Amino acid sequence: MVPILFSLAVAALLYFLSQGNAASAGERRITAAAASDLNFAFKDIAAVFEKETGIKVILSFGSTGMLAKQISGGAPFDIFFAADMKYLKDLSGKGHIISSSVERYALGVVVLAVNKSSGIEVRELKDLLKPEIRNVAIANPDHAPYGRAAMEALKSAGLRDKLKDKLVYGENIRQTLQFIQTGNAQAGIVALSLVNVPEITYVRIDTSLHNPIDQAVGIVKTSKNPEAAASFIRYVKGPVGSEVMKKYGFIMTH
Repeated sequence: MVPILFSLAVAALLYFLSQGNAASAGERRITAAAASDLNFAFKDIAAVFEKETGIKVILSFGSTGMLAKQISGGAPFDIFFAADMKYLKDLSGKGHIISSSVERYALGVVVLAVNKSSGIEVRELKDLLKPEIRNVAIANPDHAPYGRAAMEALKSAGLRDKLKDKLVYGENIRQTLQFIQTGNAQAGIVALSLVNVPEITYVRIDTSLHNPIDQAVGIVKTSKNPEAAASFIRYVKGPVGSEVMKKYGFIMTH
């Protein structure tokens, strides 16, 4: 009987120790909802951050509007990196984001992109009227900030109505770029942060043609690891994170 009781005691001790270790491991992991324009930059930053701190960052990319809906619905994210400040302010007002954590840290840049293999040359937005450009890809302006900026730029240039029959919409800015990469669209308006790929050539769009694309962040109120979340935000804004962001074309504002 004694050996059996001893074995049970050891088993119980090992169980509680394993649960403690699991909890500790959980504290070293955060989940970040991030706008799709951050895809390349954040994969680089998160990898270095994990090596330096031991905190693993699980990245979930999508359009800012769709991610905001998920957070509003209770999705278990720790941080929200949006491409539009208004979504964070709205979520903060509804109690989903810690208001004191909300801040702008960078600006996104919009470019006019074409597939190199198309042989089509574009220098400015009016070149999208060329007959050889049959489809122009932009992100869905209903929930993607870069799509809204694209529509603003086209309107400012007097081209929105002229191009309406050519427009095709990506669910987010990453998918929009893929339309151009695959040739499903000959040209498009996308994020500078994503165009450093072999298939694409691009020119910048005048920033005066659209409202600023605010890269903003906030900690989700239900986060179980707000301290780790805050440390990742500091890292993104710090020397290492800032250099990576600049490499991908973001303008740091903090």
